Parts: sequence; structure tokens; C-alpha cells
Amino acid sequence: MPLNVSLVSADAEVWSGEASLVVAKTVEGEIGFMAGHEPVLAILAEGQVRITQTSGTKIIANAQDGFLSMEGDDLTIVAGNAALIS
Repeated sequence: MPLNVSLVSADAEVWSGEASLVVAKTVEGEIGFMAGHEPVLAILAEGQVRITQTSGTKIIANAQDGFLSMEGDDLTIVAGNAALIS
């Protein structure tokens, strides 16, 4: 079962889709998410969000100033500034 991921910045949706793994940097360190992860609410630190799609394709974005929320198999990352690198 995949994760449903939504990465948004203050003014636009940066990326959304299904993923098998997402790694993001929080103020307490990097954290990885897979389907079935326990609920989390964390403050986003400046750094990369690395998304591995279910196809194996990797998406990398820079993000800062926001938070992330994991509930069920839905991961939402809200950043003041976010942009895709690749």
C-alpha cells in the first residue's frame, strides 16, 4: 500500500502523488515515512525532501519553514518555501 503524498508551498502545490518512501528533515533530524507509519506532526527544517515514487523514480525538493503531518497513509508537507530540484 503506497503513501499519498502532498508537498505544498505557501503559494502552490509543488508535488503530489503516491510514494513508497519519503525522507524529510525536521528540527529533530531526518525522518523516513512508509505506509503504515504512526501519526506524526513535526516542524520542518530547511533541507531536502526525498520522495521515492512507487515506480522507483526519485523526486527531490528543497523545503523550509513549515511542518509535516502523517495521518493514516496520508503525508502532507507544508512549507513556506519549496521547489523541485529533480
